[in-house]
Amino acid sequence: MTPNRKMPPRRKRILEFIQTFIEDNGLPPTVRDIQKACEISSTSVVDYNLRLLDRDGYLNRRPDVARGIELLDDSGQPLNSVPKVQIVGRIAAGAPLPAFSTEGNAASQEFDTIEVAPELPRKFGKLYGLEVQGLSMIDALIDDGDVVIIQPAQQAENGEMVVAWLKEEEEATLKKFYPEGSQVRLQPANSQMEPIYCSTDNVEIRGKVVSVIRKF
Repeated sequence: MTPNRKMPPRRKRILEFIQTFIEDNGLPPTVRDIQKACEISSTSVVDYNLRLLDRDGYLNRRPDVARGIELLDDSGQPLNSVPKVQIVGRIAAGAPLPAFSTEGNAASQEFDTIEVAPELPRKFGKLYGLEVQGLSMIDALIDDGDVVIIQPAQQAENGEMVVAWLKEEEEATLKKFYPEGSQVRLQPANSQMEPIYCSTDNVEIRGKVVSVIRKF
């Protein structure tokens, strides 16, 4: 929600700090974060101003939760400042799998989503996620069931981790990309597995890995 021009300067500063903090960190600040950043004498003063911001419809607050601040938009609905990307399917980290996307599937309009660090979409733009199936990238700390965050791309530098589409086989795989003359080496990060070699004409880059979200 846009701060009211008549809002007292301190309260306006608190609200603006909360907005900036969530954008930068992906989660709300604590009361002590606000106290320190806004140079306020005590946490009770912060608490008082948060109650007024709650009363006036700028945020929802749960005082019993350390970061229980939820910003509201101009219609009073919660603002989700944590960016999310769609998980559009699975990708093989092993032998190539058929098409990684769920496009064409009856359930394809109901994608799962996953939260990502705020700096990722700011830096890389539009992103999508793929759930990893297999262990060929385990030495790169990418395990079966992890989610890789992908920046759509058609080109890659030597050694970058990519989503490679094998056109003749109509299969996709997650590997490190090494162009070698008239062929491409798709290198696993697993000492127990052999690389995939194919002609440059048969490989299409669909995206590059920019982040990994690990399962626990």
